[in-house]
Amino acid sequence: MYDVIVAGGSYAGMAAALQLVRARRKVLVIDGGQRRNRFAAVSHGVLGHDGRAPDAIHADARAQLLAYPDVTWREGLAVDAAAEEGGFTVRTGDGGALRARRLILATGVSDSLPDVPGLRERWGDSVVPCPYCHGYEFDRGALGVLGAGEVSMHQALLLPEWGETTLFTNGSFEPDADQLRQLEQRGVAIEREAVAEVVGPGAGVRLRDGRTVELDGLFVASRIRVQGGLAEALGCAFAPGPLGDVIRTDDIKQTSVPGVFACGDAARAMASVSLAIGDGALAGIGTHRSLVFEGLH
Repeated sequence: MYDVIVAGGSYAGMAAALQLVRARRKVLVIDGGQRRNRFAAVSHGVLGHDGRAPDAIHADARAQLLAYPDVTWREGLAVDAAAEEGGFTVRTGDGGALRARRLILATGVSDSLPDVPGLRERWGDSVVPCPYCHGYEFDRGALGVLGAGEVSMHQALLLPEWGETTLFTNGSFEPDADQLRQLEQRGVAIEREAVAEVVGPGAGVRLRDGRTVELDGLFVASRIRVQGGLAEALGCAFAPGPLGDVIRTDDIKQTSVPGVFACGDAARAMASVSLAIGDGALAGIGTHRSLVFEGLH
């Protein structure tokens, strides 16, 4: 019986585990190695690690965490979870059944991109989701936003800070009069012709009418889905987000199921490595406090 099982060993999961092992709790981390930013060559905006490869950041963090004697790291996927008297049982893909008093869901999310040829091959390089993570490196070049619904308005209005911006509506939505005024105010060009494919060494957009718009970077609001199915199996409530539903948590990252906490991209609408680390630390502290105060009257 562990004090806590952490499902997911990326940035949020490791940050949660670190707080708990430093509180002398026995922790198991189950990790399938599917970090969301595995497609990116470098990670930006992470204080102390700006411009480093995600693999290097993760490897250093894992080594620091595993230096503590009360943590166990298990490779594999957590595929099911259930509440039982005194805690939870987590089942892994290899048939293992593991028990803990508390459970932290740090499983992350998967990204679903629009069905446009050439888009997925450039994901994490010249096709990206977040201007705060990637915008600076395009060096104020020509930028585009591929329409994926009204959420793309938010990206289009943000992006002129980083470069001249074109919104490709691609039939996903039509800006209303107020939105058109906002786009004009921000200097955003609008292209309504359908996108045929993404081409070139950068992120050029070839349109159905044969024209090609050369871009340095293309931003896409991907749809997200919480990975693993554990939250659904446990009956955790979800909250709607602009890109998809996330696990609903309270101020200390506890879900609607007592004893189950959630953190990182699976439990917040806005995503970045920095936010995932902070979120995980909060979940670890919240989980520890629930263990301490559980039996006090």
